[in-house]
Amino acid sequence: MLILGLETSCDETGVALYDTDRGLLAHALFSQIDIHVEYGGVVPELASRDHVRKTLPLIEEVMTEAGVSPADIDGIAYTAGPGLVGALMVGATLARSLAWGWGVPVLGVHHMEGHLLAPMLEEEHPEFPFVALLVSGGHTQLVRVDGIGQYKLLGESLDDAAGEAFDKAAKMLGLPYPGGPHIARLAEKGNPERFHFPRPMVNRPGLDFSFSGLKTYTLNTVEDCRVDGEVSQQDKADIARAFEDAVVGTLVIKCRRALQQEGLKTLVMAGGVSANSNLRAELKMALAKEQAQVFYPAPVFCTDNGAMIAYAGAQRLKAGQVDTEDTRVRPRWPMEELPPVAGAA
Repeated sequence: MLILGLETSCDETGVALYDTDRGLLAHALFSQIDIHVEYGGVVPELASRDHVRKTLPLIEEVMTEAGVSPADIDGIAYTAGPGLVGALMVGATLARSLAWGWGVPVLGVHHMEGHLLAPMLEEEHPEFPFVALLVSGGHTQLVRVDGIGQYKLLGESLDDAAGEAFDKAAKMLGLPYPGGPHIARLAEKGNPERFHFPRPMVNRPGLDFSFSGLKTYTLNTVEDCRVDGEVSQQDKADIARAFEDAVVGTLVIKCRRALQQEGLKTLVMAGGVSANSNLRAELKMALAKEQAQVFYPAPVFCTDNGAMIAYAGAQRLKAGQVDTEDTRVRPRWPMEELPPVAGAA
């Protein structure tokens, strides 16, 4: 079954072709970072307009690369939520129009389920059940996964997501958007011994997260380091290192706690922040002590992408799930509401 996947939930346009027998055939991604960087964050109207411009050319590019025609497509999957409503509507409208024209089924896919299943695109992939850490600009969640559509939310951020906290900390340090990669590069030059930032909510029971207090602590430290209104490059590097260490340390502690609570030995990490090399290294080292494994997608599939939507859509379309007449995009969409896929566990 050959599935065309479209991802347009936020500021990246992703298109991919996934075959249930042959795997991923082709994928393409256009990032809107250059459009939004001057505003320090995503402007929804600009994001929607750029999806309109880029999605069809990317579809043509991917189909040409894979050497397939519309007659070869068996179904279309698109991101139906969560995300920016205008951006979601672009992908949904185009997917449904193409599906009608080509005479194939179409299905709206949950964006975070796409991230959760992205490691399945790798040759070495996890087996169910496992705990998933979904960590991105909009979400920080720990989820028990017993199969596709069999999800139990264990904990989530009560305020800023980890990726959002990275963006805000970067802005405090005068770094460009998006903040995560810039913080990580600057942190490499920082002194890990100079500052010790708090690890939020690790001393209380439960698996929820909170990064607002860490954000305030970072801002206060930046202000304390100002001399004649300026913060030196070394001060910025030391603050970046302390901030990154605090976020990574918090995530690692919560992941170990979740695995122990659920009695599992497999962790999946996905979402944009999962590309952070420090986080990967610390998790791998910490879980080795627990005789546990961690799986994550290739870096190209950590951020939003069409491949994860094509894969997730293929599993559900193969099981006979399709859009109905009352299907709508959903800017907010709890993942626990998704129906299970029979036999996928």
